[in-house]
Amino acid sequence: MSINTERDLEANLQIGPTDQGMVRLFIFAGELEIPMDFEPQEAKDIAEEILAAVKAAETIKPGS
Repeated sequence: MSINTERDLEANLQIGPTDQGMVRLFIFAGELEIPMDFEPQEAKDIAEEILAAVKAAETIKPGS
């Protein structure tokens, strides 16, 4: 499986600061709950990767 493999799975994502000064990504998928904590700099790096992926995705024309 790769990032391009489609799945029929619904999930929710919450993002926020913790009381420990971390950034938490909390993923809910059915019965599964995944808390992922990151140092602020790690969270900034992830945000930059997401923005780079957005930029790349905007250049792709679906179906071509």
